[in-house]
Amino acid sequence: QVQLVESGGGLVQAGGSLRLSCAASGRTFRSWTMAWFRQAPGNQREFVAAINWSGGATFYADSVKGRFTISGDSAENTVYLQMNSLKPEDTALYYCAASWLESDPMDGYNYAYWGQGTQVTVSS
Repeated sequence: QVQLVESGGGLVQAGGSLRLSCAASGRTFRSWTMAWFRQAPGNQREFVAAINWSGGATFYADSVKGRFTISGDSAENTVYLQMNSLKPEDTALYYCAASWLESDPMDGYNYAYWGQGTQVTVSS
């Protein structure tokens, strides 16, 4: 059974940094795509970043390009999201997701497994 557990969220001032972690277990994820999505109150869930472990390709939402970096340790089955220059609009519940499909990594419907989320709050 696949399990995803996020950690690393918290409260930070604008301009600060946080690093989120997602520990995956339950199978080998060697060729999977792992991603981060977020959802703020009253908003729809939105794509943040993704990484494909087989080729190492990464994908980012325009709103976080240049500020966020996704990386992964396939040996540890852990995915990270380094978030720098945080803005109040980055405040949201951040979810880790996993997909075995070779399809659009930015589409949440392609992800079968989701974590419980970790809260990120950026104060102005």
